[in-house]
Amino acid sequence: MATKTEESIVVVLYQDYDHGGGGNLGGGLAFCKHRASPANGDREEGNQCMLWSESSPTRIHVKANKRKQKSKRKASPPDSPRLLKKRPPLTELTNIAPNSIHERKHSSASPPPSTAPVAIVDDQHLDCDDGMMGSYLKGINQSDPESEISASSVASSQGFELRKWSSMYKHLRSLEVKHNSRPIANYVETVQKDIQANMRQVLVDWLVEVAEEYKLVSDTIYLSVSYLDRYLSSECVGRNKLQLLGVSCMLIASKYEDLNPPRVEDFCYITDNTYTKKEVLDMETDVLKCLKFDTRSPTAKTFLRILTRAAQDKDSSNDGDIRLDYLSSYLCELSLLEYACVRFLPSVVAASAVFLSRFIIHPEQHPWSSSLQLNSGYDPADLKDCVFAIHGFAVNIKGSYLRGVRDKFTQHKFKHVAATLVPPPEIPLELF
Repeated sequence: MATKTEESIVVVLYQDYDHGGGGNLGGGLAFCKHRASPANGDREEGNQCMLWSESSPTRIHVKANKRKQKSKRKASPPDSPRLLKKRPPLTELTNIAPNSIHERKHSSASPPPSTAPVAIVDDQHLDCDDGMMGSYLKGINQSDPESEISASSVASSQGFELRKWSSMYKHLRSLEVKHNSRPIANYVETVQKDIQANMRQVLVDWLVEVAEEYKLVSDTIYLSVSYLDRYLSSECVGRNKLQLLGVSCMLIASKYEDLNPPRVEDFCYITDNTYTKKEVLDMETDVLKCLKFDTRSPTAKTFLRILTRAAQDKDSSNDGDIRLDYLSSYLCELSLLEYACVRFLPSVVAASAVFLSRFIIHPEQHPWSSSLQLNSGYDPADLKDCVFAIHGFAVNIKGSYLRGVRDKFTQHKFKHVAATLVPPPEIPLELF
């Protein structure tokens, strides 16, 4: 009987002593992925090493060697019937240079939320695709298609829905500015002693792959990163516990958002059993205590659903509408990886993603309409810093070792927006 070998990918971020010259500890950093099959006989190996210089962190050189041979696989453990495929574990990140604060372009403080009156888009344009919040919003909009409603009834109903959505949007805006629901903008430099921003990038990118593997809704990954940043803003964590924190945050978020969340054993298995069930449950308890059991914090995805509907032009095609939805979602998920975006409010991130998406799709038009300004409560100048932060990361992500988000939105179901809709190298300052 043919057997199956369990594959594992070890992700290691280590100091490259040769890149900096001699034994200089200030040399480049090498990121390696090794895929190996532990069974005897034939095996498939693929080694991928990526070298990145601290002096030029956005330039990543890729070296890849692959050798494919036939392999035999053994059956998955019988006690994990839910598992589809073992994902790459994120191992301990070692030999990292000490934390350093880098000067960033467009690094001014995030503007405070606008106090301008906020109107909400017509309820028939709201499309809540997934998540518990999305299901709730969609349920409010459901109506009997066979019923006949008079024009006066429709006008009255729309007026009622308008007030209801406006009240909900204002409530979400008030929740996002609560003190205990916001992470510290520079927690890596001020709170953490053993963790760097690049480690956070590797972890979040891996969590995106895990969410895709278990078919979790997109809200789960947003909430997971929100819990992660809030916990790291108050608790110092060692790098050997960073992955444990990540899967524990996703465990909590999946219980909140998904109808059929993965089991604790699934999260242990997906880390190659690096952590035990007790360790995951203990970390889950610590996270909930740190969050004071406040798991309701709105994310950029919450605001993105409303703003993408407000951004749709009445005379635009359905294909253009779909591309705007997918491209905005892609840019929003990219912002989860960028540590510089932690300081921005979720509503600012969502509005900036829509701004940049409209500019990419229709560069000849101004990306910010009066409808968007009214519904978001932000002027283009309020979004300038966040737009530049997301744009810079989106331009440099091509060729990067961070492949989770990009590979996800290169799929056909997302219209290949990550590959076909490439952001321009520069954004005119006149737009702001």
